[in-house]
Amino acid sequence: MSEKIQIRYLNDQIERLKYIDGKSDWIDLRSAERVELKQGEFKLIHLGVAMQLPKGYEAHIVPRSSTFKNYGVIQTNHCGIIDETYCGNDDWWRMPVLAMRDTVIEKNDRICQFRIEKHQPEIVFEEVDELAGANRGGFGSTGVK
Repeated sequence: MSEKIQIRYLNDQIERLKYIDGKSDWIDLRSAERVELKQGEFKLIHLGVAMQLPKGYEAHIVPRSSTFKNYGVIQTNHCGIIDETYCGNDDWWRMPVLAMRDTVIEKNDRICQFRIEKHQPEIVFEEVDELAGANRGGFGSTGVK
């Protein structure tokens, strides 16, 4: 069963969203503007879309695997979360980036990607004195090779 997402594009120059058949179920997002950044500069890059996500869902926005290599920027919140309440006409999606080198991102360059996920179910925490699982050795215990 498909979920329906209402989408508004900034203008006709923004390439329309689509799956890349057979490669991933993530959907690429593109810069809606030409951006020039000097090393150390921060920018909220306009992604050219606003959406009404289905009730009970949120979007997870992360950089593409090639974003740092191609543009030298990192996403400052590392994973952006947009829930279904961010859905008004002016609730444009953006990517917060920090330039690690001088760079230029052109309009319609693919810079990040998203997928939608169901909200986490309600959780009740039960406090215990000990956990029954096997001990793996603590944080960072799996080694480097």
